[in-house]
Amino acid sequence: MVRILAFFTGLAFCGVMLWSLLWGVIAFVSEPHVESTAERFHKEDKHLSLASDGPFGHFDRQQLQRGFQVYKEVCAACHGLQYVAFRNLADLGYNEPEIKKIAADWATQVPSINPDTGEAAGRPALAADHIPSPYPNEVAARAANNNAAPPDLSLISKARHGGANYVYSLLTGYEKVPANLPEDGRPGQGLYYNPYFPTLNLAMPPPIVADGQVTYADGTRASGDQMSRDVSAFLVWTAEPNLESRHRTGWATLIFLLFGTIFAYLAYKSIWADRKAKGGQETTSYSDPDKVGPLA
Repeated sequence: MVRILAFFTGLAFCGVMLWSLLWGVIAFVSEPHVESTAERFHKEDKHLSLASDGPFGHFDRQQLQRGFQVYKEVCAACHGLQYVAFRNLADLGYNEPEIKKIAADWATQVPSINPDTGEAAGRPALAADHIPSPYPNEVAARAANNNAAPPDLSLISKARHGGANYVYSLLTGYEKVPANLPEDGRPGQGLYYNPYFPTLNLAMPPPIVADGQVTYADGTRASGDQMSRDVSAFLVWTAEPNLESRHRTGWATLIFLLFGTIFAYLAYKSIWADRKAKGGQETTSYSDPDKVGPLA
C-alpha cells in the first residue's frame, strides 16, 4: 500500500513539473520579452588591463600605492575597508614607521570605550586595527547618503560582476542624461546617471571630478582616468591579497603533477612491459586441476 501511494505521489509530482514546464514554454512563446529602459541604455563594462590579470598576474606595487592614496583621499570619506588591516599595507611596500603614521593620521578614529566612564569613545588607529568605516552604523550611513548605504569596498571587485572592469567603468562612466531617455529611466532627486550601473542611476555622486584631484607621491600625472585605474587595481588587491602566492602555488602544483604523471608512466612501462609481453603466451587455465602444479 505504501509503495502504491509513493508511486502515485511521484507521478503527481512529475505531472506538476511537466505542466509547469509546458506552461512556461507557452508563456515564453506567446509573451516575448519586452526590453526595459535599463536594459536598453545599460552599457557593457569597459576593459581594464592590469598587471594582476591572467595566470601569470602579479601586482604593480607602485600602482597599488597610488590606488591606496586615491582611496584614502577620495573614497575613504564614504567607504570603509573592514577586511583590510593597516599592517597589511606592508604588502604594498610601506615600511613599519609609514604604516604607523598612516594609521595614526587616519581621519576616522577606531571605536573604543572610555575606561574612566565606560562610554563609547574613539581612539587613533593602530597598525593592528582594520581600516574603519566612516560611519558608526548602517543607519548613520543611510542618513548621510540619501538612504543609500555606501558599500564596504574590501571585496567589491569580487562581489560585482566584471570585477575591476566594473569599478573602473563606474568611476569613469558618469554622463549627461540622454535626451531620448524615457521618463522611467531618468534620475530622481539625489541620483546621478551612469549607464554602467544596472539601474542607470545611483546615489553616489561622481567621486573623481577633475584631473589633479590627488597629488601622487611618485610624480605620476593624476588624470581622472589614471586615478580610476589605480584605485581599481588597489581594490583588486584588497579582495585578493594572496593572488601572487596563489598563482605560484598553482604553477608549482601543475609542474609537480606533470612530472609525477611522466614518472608514473615510465615506471609503469619499466615494471609491467615484460609481463604484458609474456601475458599473451602464458595462458595457463587454473580451472583445469591437471595443469595446476604443486603450491610449494
